[in-house]
Amino acid sequence: MRRKKIDRRIRKTEQQLQTGLAQLLLEKSVEKITVSELSDLVDINRGTFYLHYKDVFDMLDQIENEIFIDFCTLLNRYASIFERSNTRPFLIDAFRFIAENDEMLHVLLCKPGHLAFLNRLQAVFKENFFEHWLEKYHPKVSPQIEYFYSYILSGCMGIMIQWLNTGMKESPEQMAKFTEIIIFEGFKFFETK
Repeated sequence: MRRKKIDRRIRKTEQQLQTGLAQLLLEKSVEKITVSELSDLVDINRGTFYLHYKDVFDMLDQIENEIFIDFCTLLNRYASIFERSNTRPFLIDAFRFIAENDEMLHVLLCKPGHLAFLNRLQAVFKENFFEHWLEKYHPKVSPQIEYFYSYILSGCMGIMIQWLNTGMKESPEQMAKFTEIIIFEGFKFFETK
């Protein structure tokens, strides 16, 4: 996550807490995580935790919002990802963003119970790109284009989730190239293999 300039010690403490929270969320739901348990795991006292967050729910909300805002900032750098000239650079940046935030995104995108975060990402994608693309290139297109959009978006999200689940062995550049091929070539790519 890109952050404002913050004291290095504060940033380190917040990072320790976020790493610890991600570890615990892989094992159990947020409702079952206590501040004491998290503080003990990352070896800080509870008072330090409360300097940053009200409770574990507040911490998770703040992390989700920071990731969401950072992702929106990334999205806003691209006029349209549905243009072939913009697709690869956007996808590379998107996969790099995932790699930089892998611990928490693994929890937010791959574990049950965080569907709201995935829905927020999909909504901002639709609002920022798909509707703009329709207005610009296909103002009189049929309603079936919504199915195309859903298919592409769900497929891209699925690729990103699969990459997280399998340990991100490929580079962001490799994943961007593969995803772009899937978007523009579809099944033709696999027929030649």
